[in-house]
Amino acid sequence: MRDLKYFIAYLAPLSAFWAIYQGGIWSFSAFYLAFILIPIFDQLFPLKSSNFDSSIEENRSKNMIFDLLLYANVPILYAILLYYFSTLQTSNLALYEKFGLTLSTGIIIGTIGINVGHELGHRSKIFEQFLSKMLLLPALYQHFFIEHNLGHHKNVATDKDPATSRLNEPIYFFWVRSVVGGYLNAWKLETEKLRYLSLSFFSIHNQMLLFTLCSITYLSAIGFWFGVEILLWSTLASTIGFLLLESVNYIEHYGLRRKETVNGKFEPVLPCHSWNSNHEIGRIFLYELTRHADHHYKSTRKYQVLRHFDESPQLPFGYPASILLSLIPPFWFKMMNPRVKQINN
Repeated sequence: MRDLKYFIAYLAPLSAFWAIYQGGIWSFSAFYLAFILIPIFDQLFPLKSSNFDSSIEENRSKNMIFDLLLYANVPILYAILLYYFSTLQTSNLALYEKFGLTLSTGIIIGTIGINVGHELGHRSKIFEQFLSKMLLLPALYQHFFIEHNLGHHKNVATDKDPATSRLNEPIYFFWVRSVVGGYLNAWKLETEKLRYLSLSFFSIHNQMLLFTLCSITYLSAIGFWFGVEILLWSTLASTIGFLLLESVNYIEHYGLRRKETVNGKFEPVLPCHSWNSNHEIGRIFLYELTRHADHHYKSTRKYQVLRHFDESPQLPFGYPASILLSLIPPFWFKMMNPRVKQINN
């Protein structure tokens, strides 16, 4: 019965549906859930750092229900998007309602879109990788599939990784550096792969070209069917979605650094190179993303069996509350800098 807790994650898309359906002050429903209710419940519920033993872990890894919970997010996401587009087009909404619906939809693009896409993007099955790219498309962030898997996981906690935030770096500067750097790195990685395989840059083997075509087709379809205004709002929703991802990137590795060895290489990625959170409600809503150290230890480990490490640094708050605090850099630095220095030393 305790495995049923992951059905709670569907409250996130339900909140976006409610926002679109109800309008008014409820237009911000997904924001209320993600950044007010979840932080409150994160603080009320006790932290849980227990792990499963090996036999239970193996059974959970093979249980299809955990995979189906992820797969269902694809039709749910696109259903919400269609509902959002049609409501903007056909309803006489106030400006604040349009922004509220866009904020709620953007949060869902970032959570059940990019976050679930991230989980499936680490799977080996072609079908699951396809679903990952489908989930990343509404955020216009399919290049994340390349950069995250081949770039971030290799270079995390070093200055070579644009998705690793630096000590005293405001989140707003990090957004620009990570968004631009991640996109350029994806092109670089894909070009290097094509050159290594002696494949043409202009071919169906170039994933970055295909991702670009998919994004243009997605945006063109919105503009054609729903109009230019809805296209602009949808682009804002996409931006909110990928900035939510980048905000998670910011808090996950803030200030943490791998030591450089004498031969110029870096030490292996260790549990001390990721900020974790055992706040259970946030863990459920993000499909255990907050147990991030184990994800970097073995990126193919499924979300339902990710482990807690005692040596992994813990955020004082859950991910949603930490994101809110990071938006006020002086507060964030005051809270996190002493912790970073203690770990790095």
